[in-house]
Amino acid sequence: MRHDTPLNSLGFAKAPAETRVVVAMSGGVDSSVVAAELAAQGYDVVGITLQLYDHGAALAKKGACCAGRDIHDARRVAEELNFPHYVLDYENTFREAVIDDFAESYLAGATPVPCIRCNERVKFKDLLQTAKDLDADCMATGHYIQRKTGANGAQLHMAADHNRDQSYFLFSTTSEQLDYLRFPLGHLTSKAETRALASKYGLGVADKPDSQDICFVPDGNYAAVIEKLHPGSAKPGDIVDQSGKVLGTHNGIIHYTIGQRRGLGIGGLTDPIYVVRLDIENRQVVVGPKEMLATRQVRLKEVNWLGDEPLTAQSEWSIAAKVRSTRPPRDAVLRPLSETEAMVELMVAEEGVAPGQACVFYDPDGSRVLGGGWITRG
Repeated sequence: MRHDTPLNSLGFAKAPAETRVVVAMSGGVDSSVVAAELAAQGYDVVGITLQLYDHGAALAKKGACCAGRDIHDARRVAEELNFPHYVLDYENTFREAVIDDFAESYLAGATPVPCIRCNERVKFKDLLQTAKDLDADCMATGHYIQRKTGANGAQLHMAADHNRDQSYFLFSTTSEQLDYLRFPLGHLTSKAETRALASKYGLGVADKPDSQDICFVPDGNYAAVIEKLHPGSAKPGDIVDQSGKVLGTHNGIIHYTIGQRRGLGIGGLTDPIYVVRLDIENRQVVVGPKEMLATRQVRLKEVNWLGDEPLTAQSEWSIAAKVRSTRPPRDAVLRPLSETEAMVELMVAEEGVAPGQACVFYDPDGSRVLGGGWITRG
């Protein structure tokens, strides 16, 4: 079929003015630049900001995303650039889909990644559906990741700036969602470029600092949030070595994560020790030497596969795997157990692989993201 109209920058065969795009606006510099760029190109832009929690409830703090200040900043950008902006109250959805899941995972001895759940269960689910309800052709976000068109449709790729790449947090994006999503910042090679664009458009958020923490966890104190949501959940117990010998006591497993070394309160040992396992049933924190943290076999659940063939089409796949957001992808073999479960064998052992974290798959010879899954047993 012949198209006389060339594709616009968002991939549609029509004029930008006839292309409606919903921009998910957090109030930060990244999503504000996306909105400004698209508005400048003449697109029919609609900005939407989600209110995700009651910032008066002491779970939020200045500098976290989606708090009151950020809603104000997003609204101001929309006013400056003259496009409509809506604030949607997603507090209940966010609490049930993200905060409660976070707390329950911690209580079960896992180390969750709530930002992935938020993208999966809120932003790329309910917000994306809202965009469709508004008759938008697509939804754009300020994430640092690339969407490219391959022989079999849209593909997910790492950001050009690997230091800012957010693919680890977006592994659960489905092919259907990817068809509808756009990531206009993914090709930029540094954050400085984003800030320069913000200055070019005269945005008040050009120098706004990036948010660092999980948005609903003040000062990184996870245990305080869990105690607030589940009073009395921090029950004391023993700190033991791998043979069961009691080395000390703790005041709640929620204060510990796999790989932790500091704050164990155990003296008199010649070699450093680390948290190697959390025994929820017996309320024990199991510690041991660093080599006990080394893991090569990782079991996954809720696998999202973005390859061109079905996951189960092969008994094994050569991939690069990332088991922490801060670590580079390493050579691995992916062995499907079902369409949603798999084992990953790491060619070189990784330390501190924890249940509740994500394991993300990459093309070992390129930048393509092939999906990922949730670690159930390191």
